[in-house]
Amino acid sequence: MPDSLPDPIGGTHDPAETAERVLVLDFGSQVTQLIARRLRESGVYCEIWPFNADPARIKEFQASAFILSGGPASVHEGESPRAPAMVFEQGVPVLGICYGQMVMCAQLGGETQAADHREFGRAFVDVTGDCTLFDGVWSKGAREQVWMSHGDRVTRLPPGFRVVASSEGAPFAVFADDDRRFYGLMFHPEVVHTPHGAQLLRNFTHKVAGLSGSWTMAGFRAAQIARIREQVGSGRVICGLSGGVDSSVAAVLIHEAIGDQLTCIFVDHGLLRHGEADDVVTTFRDRFNIKLVHRDASDLFLGALAGVTDPEIKRKTIGRLFIEVFEEEAAKVGGADFLAQGTLYPDVIESVSFTGGPSVTIKSHHNVGGLPERMRMRLVEPLRELFKDEVRALGRELGIPEIIVGRHPFPGPGLAIRIPGAITREKADILRKADAIYLEEIRAAGLYDAIWQAFAVLLPVRTVGVMGDGRTYDNACALRAVTSTDGMTADVYPFDMGFLTRVANRIVNEVRGINRVTYDITSKPPGTIEWE
Repeated sequence: MPDSLPDPIGGTHDPAETAERVLVLDFGSQVTQLIARRLRESGVYCEIWPFNADPARIKEFQASAFILSGGPASVHEGESPRAPAMVFEQGVPVLGICYGQMVMCAQLGGETQAADHREFGRAFVDVTGDCTLFDGVWSKGAREQVWMSHGDRVTRLPPGFRVVASSEGAPFAVFADDDRRFYGLMFHPEVVHTPHGAQLLRNFTHKVAGLSGSWTMAGFRAAQIARIREQVGSGRVICGLSGGVDSSVAAVLIHEAIGDQLTCIFVDHGLLRHGEADDVVTTFRDRFNIKLVHRDASDLFLGALAGVTDPEIKRKTIGRLFIEVFEEEAAKVGGADFLAQGTLYPDVIESVSFTGGPSVTIKSHHNVGGLPERMRMRLVEPLRELFKDEVRALGRELGIPEIIVGRHPFPGPGLAIRIPGAITREKADILRKADAIYLEEIRAAGLYDAIWQAFAVLLPVRTVGVMGDGRTYDNACALRAVTSTDGMTADVYPFDMGFLTRVANRIVNEVRGINRVTYDITSKPPGTIEWE
């Protein structure tokens, strides 16, 4: 394990803004973010910090309760991670989940060991006792479905604890110390595969910790406006506006706080979806009266990408050119003291490797935690504590049109990563037309809001076909659509064949350069929503 990790993410939080808040200490689980999602859905503000965050910072946060997440380590092997001892000394409730339960057990005087019977996936627990966690959800004598992911188990409870549920592989699947309000779960209540998991978490925050669940987006808006004004003062802010949900909401929120001290710079790299450039200019200049610089740099970007096939080089090329063009335009408007970004909470979490893993490399397209030194600006990131669906809610609170706030996620490199292989203006135009038809049909069928993300991909192959009385040798196009409740995992959207046939016929007939359409039915594991 590393000796130390970065300062806690979300560390700019002002304790005065939220009197009730929960701190989640992360031990490296791939679903830790879902704990925060479930808590916020019940009106409880929370943040996720590394397990080895500075204890002084943890104490300063003044958490109303702590949650210890799962993780890949084994408590009884080597120098496995531990929670700061002070967590158990604050007099507030603590909930340990999976590895977090093991940590709680080991640090409070119990014992763990490798399990003879491992449990991964769907499992069932037998409820053997009553406790506040179960109020109105589970009852003694019931058998309940849960989602397990463990190869270890508790073998001896710490003093003061009692077992209240067990499973075939975990005789102490749930334990409780009601006096100290400490609880441990061997399963994951945060995932949808534990049917009543969200209610168990709600019982922990609302009944065990006594929180009211009063955190609202309106309150967040007011607090952020005050924070932006305090941070910026009389300074000037520039914002890189892409037209996506995140940068759009950030721009409107900052403009509401400081007005004409904000200038937005919209760099069109020639790889946007159909009509997006016009939507951005019309919305932000006309509707919100925001100062907007529009730079069409499509020739520059497409020229630099000519012949480039490696997707990582594409990303870095686009990122480098964006900064160069952005700096040029910023200099023309007289520079600024602050740079605004639409950084979200998942960006922050995924760009910090809490347990020495590869997340920083994987998320190389995120500009989180710093700027090129030559830019000499400080960051304004008013959304860095929000998840994507919370950003959409804030956008609606701010009055941003649904065509923008409800838009499917779109990567910064745009169509570049939806054109495997070399990129040309012709290919970009072909894909843009096919993508527009696909989305138009999805909207016409009333399916757009039921889908997390849908888009077309121009495959790096050409196929022989027959159209009318002649042969064709053109591109193949793939269609993708996924559903997601959290933006971390994705499942295929189950279109009926009639819909897919209609879309395919329109694309082949209306888009010159495509003679074959396929549908991608691949689901995605955590963290890989986009097509790469």
